[in-house]
Amino acid sequence: MGVHIEGDNGEALESYGEAVDWINGLIPFGIRPGLDRIHQLMERLGNPHRRLKFIHVAGTNGKGSSCAFLTRTLLECGYSVGTFTSPYITKFTNRFQYNGQDIPEETLLKLSNRVLPLVKDIAESELGSPTMFEVSTAIAILYFAEECYPDVVVWETGLGGRMDVTNIVTPVVSLITNIGYDHTDILGDTIEQIAKEKAGIIKAGIPVVSCVEQPEAIAVLKETAAGQKSTLYLLGEQFFYERSQISEQGQDMQFRGPFRDFSLNLSMLGEHQCKNAAGVMMVLEILRQYMAFCLEDADVLRGFRNTTWAGRLEQVSGNPRIVLDGAHNPEGAESLAKSLRETFRYRRLILMMGMLANKHHRAYLEHILPIVDTLILTEPDFRRKLDAGALYDLVLELKDSVAKPDLEIVVERDWKKALALLESRTEREDLGVVTGTLYMISDVRATLLHQTDSEKGW
Repeated sequence: MGVHIEGDNGEALESYGEAVDWINGLIPFGIRPGLDRIHQLMERLGNPHRRLKFIHVAGTNGKGSSCAFLTRTLLECGYSVGTFTSPYITKFTNRFQYNGQDIPEETLLKLSNRVLPLVKDIAESELGSPTMFEVSTAIAILYFAEECYPDVVVWETGLGGRMDVTNIVTPVVSLITNIGYDHTDILGDTIEQIAKEKAGIIKAGIPVVSCVEQPEAIAVLKETAAGQKSTLYLLGEQFFYERSQISEQGQDMQFRGPFRDFSLNLSMLGEHQCKNAAGVMMVLEILRQYMAFCLEDADVLRGFRNTTWAGRLEQVSGNPRIVLDGAHNPEGAESLAKSLRETFRYRRLILMMGMLANKHHRAYLEHILPIVDTLILTEPDFRRKLDAGALYDLVLELKDSVAKPDLEIVVERDWKKALALLESRTEREDLGVVTGTLYMISDVRATLLHQTDSEKGW
């Protein structure tokens, strides 16, 4: 790209590729919860985040889909929308979007050079180096505040909530999709502890919407919201949904809220998407009712119907029929198993999976094994991958108690060969499913859809 912008120290990143390599080069600094470094970065940049309207989205599962519903519907209603999400499915630039389009490579390069000298400065202080996610968050804020000025920013947490870098912002409304067991090494290993971390995005006087269902998590949200004098809108108490028609093409649902009822049609599949849509509809109702957002019924309806989200019950091939779903924790596996049974008609289910080493795989397999006829175990092309042999041992432990008696198990460490196996084994009446970590879903999707510039990652 050759755009040359001097950093304060005379060094500069010369190309988009160099910028991405530099940001990803910060990954070894890990995930270090805390807001000190991002506050420092923002302070030195003039606190650009204070000029933006955010919708802050946290939760264990459903964050990405909820962000997709919000973005698409607000766009259909005529608003300009910035969206910050992770991990990305195809390309690093996916995580920073304006009106559904990725940040231009040259803009990412320019903004990387803006923050590069500041990052080096902070790295030499007692705070230590900002992490990859902190630098990405700073670039997102700069992009929205100084380059494209969206009416509203859909802002997804990276991890947890309370100590997550994205929590530097004060939103106009917050959404907590659900709570489950994920990242327990950082967030705690009880639902209550995890709920406390997620509830950390609740700000004084700012309304919060949640689809959380566990009584102990609801208690935490109610207590936090009361302490912050924030109005809590809870699924099952202030708003409700009911599903009606279900097919491979989509589903219908009825939303009932405190201000009005509304019928929605979704092209996204699975009951969990009705729940996500209900939470998003409640957020939109708050924007309409209290913040003077002009949301026409026909536009809202079109927004929900036109929302798609890569790698979530996404059918990417018709012959053989192959569905991708990035379910990577027990709650995701439970939703996937339920959705496959409800939505698709098939004779045999051939399932390929690859995982990272830090997840709750036993509970995951307990949900997924009962519906599988052929299981292909593989490994994602990623540094924290789980060895396929270890996954095989775990399947053998559970096989007699939860799997079908004639379950066939294949171990193929090379995911490309595993995918070729899946394609050859999936006959006309069968359904092939690829699931597990999004890092592998990203590679598989790029291969099946012939995308050559896939750069998957967190």
